[in-house]
Amino acid sequence: MIYDFILVGHGLAGGILARTLSQQGYRIAVFDTYKANAASRVAAGLINPLAGKRFAKSWLAEKLVPFAITFYQQMEQELGIRVWHPLPILKLFSSVEEQNTWMGKSSNPTLHEFIKKVHVHLPASEVIEQEFGAIEITQSGYVDVNLLLDSLLAELVNQQYLVKMPFEYEKLQVTPNFVTYSLENNTIKAQKIVFCEGYAAIHNPYFNWLPFSPNKGEVLEIKTDNLSAECIYNKAVYVLPIGANRFKVGATYNWREINEDLSVEALTELRERTGQIVKKPFEVTNQAVGIRPAVRDRRPLIGWHPMHPNVGIFNGMGSKGVMMAPYLASNFTQNLTGGKLEPEADITRYLKHLISI
Repeated sequence: MIYDFILVGHGLAGGILARTLSQQGYRIAVFDTYKANAASRVAAGLINPLAGKRFAKSWLAEKLVPFAITFYQQMEQELGIRVWHPLPILKLFSSVEEQNTWMGKSSNPTLHEFIKKVHVHLPASEVIEQEFGAIEITQSGYVDVNLLLDSLLAELVNQQYLVKMPFEYEKLQVTPNFVTYSLENNTIKAQKIVFCEGYAAIHNPYFNWLPFSPNKGEVLEIKTDNLSAECIYNKAVYVLPIGANRFKVGATYNWREINEDLSVEALTELRERTGQIVKKPFEVTNQAVGIRPAVRDRRPLIGWHPMHPNVGIFNGMGSKGVMMAPYLASNFTQNLTGGKLEPEADITRYLKHLISI
């Protein structure tokens, strides 16, 4: 059998692209080996339309957020699971100055659909540091990424689409009409190949000219019976309820040390920042680390190699994969039949980097 696509990698981006292509009738073969600390497995799965230090509207949030929410709701119906957990985000102000800044920003009409309310005053709390008030963000929540990926992998296994082995570049042959991958006893042949490898793409000989800027992120799980599970708290870190008095806290960003070692520095930082939100004692029950496939301009990397038009990439979503991947997978799939890729995500913006090699 000749496949339409070979996909390399089944993290969040690869899993959603595989599902989208399969739903459109394309035949796929997916290379993947389970990795417990893959960035998708470690991440909180947060959808936050107003993010960053300045809490500006995320790139294309007006498109990405409603599309993503609808996508995950459809996944729930089709797979018989619950993965989408809608929750408001309570962005706690740290000072009167920050409160005043946000009072001004909240009048911006482009933010209205994502701001439910600005709380200038909140009642005194023995549990939460909220004396300066907060902004309540809507169209937010989190996705249970591990459950989603496990369910999608099970579907691939049932369809016999999953190849459980590491992908080796030297076994790939690219010709104008086909790509073939040599196995021990046979070959896999497809019309196209798409790499969805996360930060490992820095080693990909076809796309190592793209300006990846991977960063190390660490998160904690904590346990406390004092916190409400009715919202996600945010002030320097997020504190996100995951059930049974358990919360996920994160995340750190480290561009200097791209390794998968747990660090005391991250543990200390996350403890201290959690303490700036939570007044009551909490117990750290777990610490995890993953490497995000970030990009210098903070935009995804999707599209086709300029010299090998049947070799593609779907990557570079950093910490926003949960929000970006559903819409971009649809955009990528539409491109196969003549649709245009999102210009700011299209890798052609970096052609000068390839030419200079």
